[in-house]
Amino acid sequence: MINPSQAHNPEAVKHFAKFERLSASPGAFKSFSLLNAAIDVEPVLPAVRVPTLVLHRATDTLIPVQAGRHLARQIPDAKYIEYPDGDHLLGYGDVDTLLGDIEEFITGSREILSRENERVLATVLFTDIVDSTRNAANMGDLKWRQVLDRHDQLAKEIVQQHRGMFIKCTGDGILATFDGPGRAVRCALAFSASSKQLGLAVRAGLHTGEIEIRGHDIGGIAVHAAARVMGHSNADEVLVSRVVTDLVAGAGLSFADRGSHEFKGLPGRWDIFAASL
Repeated sequence: MINPSQAHNPEAVKHFAKFERLSASPGAFKSFSLLNAAIDVEPVLPAVRVPTLVLHRATDTLIPVQAGRHLARQIPDAKYIEYPDGDHLLGYGDVDTLLGDIEEFITGSREILSRENERVLATVLFTDIVDSTRNAANMGDLKWRQVLDRHDQLAKEIVQQHRGMFIKCTGDGILATFDGPGRAVRCALAFSASSKQLGLAVRAGLHTGEIEIRGHDIGGIAVHAAARVMGHSNADEVLVSRVVTDLVAGAGLSFADRGSHEFKGLPGRWDIFAASL
């Protein structure tokens, strides 16, 4: 009733069930339900004298759309906006349009809301297979493709184990993000060790900073910085920026100074460190 578009998504059902269990006891939920059922604001609606916005989705299965239309008619000069589809739960569907309508109603203007330009703090991991061109030449295209497929699958599994977000393969490497720098470093170290079982030597670089979410990809200075850090890494080495070392102090990781460097296209000098357990 509340979120039918996710009714057949086992993960969503599990999360919603957990939310319900943590929100109230059965007795409290019964009391809330009876209280809500007893509330009727219709008699006072004509007395409302403040600007009012009523939003309703035509496909809302919990509250019929006729109820939203009726509510808007009872409030003097209310603005009513009806959306052709979507659930009762506002977090699903065309959320950007809905939020834009609210913003415009409150402020008089609306910015172009887009998750593709969302900025978040993250630790960025770049990896790269060392001597990939030579390996491809020695193995031949078919065998090298098979090795790359195993490499990519291994990377996705290890990133997932460390609660990271696998962004994409970069040909002979990967790009991933993490909301915890400690887990990002441990992921890079684990991936480097596991890659040896495939006969591959990889190098890795990490940096923490704000990134831009662009659909299924990411961008921003932090991404470029992580790539530059990786560029100074040797085979089987995980390098990190000073920002990462500062953030993981006390996490049981060790770092060896690898000097101060200039990164192409980025201002200032950057201190980098080799990570180990």
